Amino acid sequence: FGAMAAEKGKTDFARRAMQMRAMILELQEAFTAIEACPQPVIAAIDGFCIGGGIDLITATDIRLASQSAVFSIKEAAVGLAADVGTLQRLPKVVGHGSRVRELAFTGDNFSAADALEIGLVSRVAADTPALMADAFGVASRIAANSPIAVAGTKATLNYARDHSVADGLQQIAQWNMAMIQGQDIPNVAQAMAKKEQPTFDDLYAPILGGKQ
Repeated sequence: FGAMAAEKGKTDFARRAMQMRAMILELQEAFTAIEACPQPVIAAIDGFCIGGGIDLITATDIRLASQSAVFSIKEAAVGLAADVGTLQRLPKVVGHGSRVRELAFTGDNFSAADALEIGLVSRVAADTPALMADAFGVASRIAANSPIAVAGTKATLNYARDHSVADGLQQIAQWNMAMIQGQDIPNVAQAMAKKEQPTFDDLYAPILGGKQ
């Protein structure tokens, strides 16, 4: 923003607007990258989650909070409409309800209990250690599954959110016609027969090699 201000007298309004738009789009992409990456992303929210914090956590897949977490869509209170994801993602996360609009219009703080009630977070932990233990526990359970299956599940959930049921069914058919021919399903079957925990190649094993 400082660089934009410095250029104020050197460019006309239309050019400043185009430059501002490019900057906003670049910021948006930083948050969209979280949503687009194939691995699930878990947000552990402890303390204040204000403005850009809401943009960040609504791009994640799973959100957990401690009792001390405080949330706010603060942008309207400081003179702008939130522009890097909150207004687009939050309604899809929790629904287009009156409560979402109230929070967005007022900039009011809301508690972890409020976030749980509207579905923004999955659970509320008693304190920071309990929150982190919960987050790492969820991550460990996810990591125990096939990375191909997990990546496919994330891609399919994201696609289904933005498309019709019919389109979503077509998408998962296209995905699974290739992915279920891999080795992860036989690995699971063999491990179950032996009563063992299955192991899987890393998601990018053909490039990087190695195991999880």
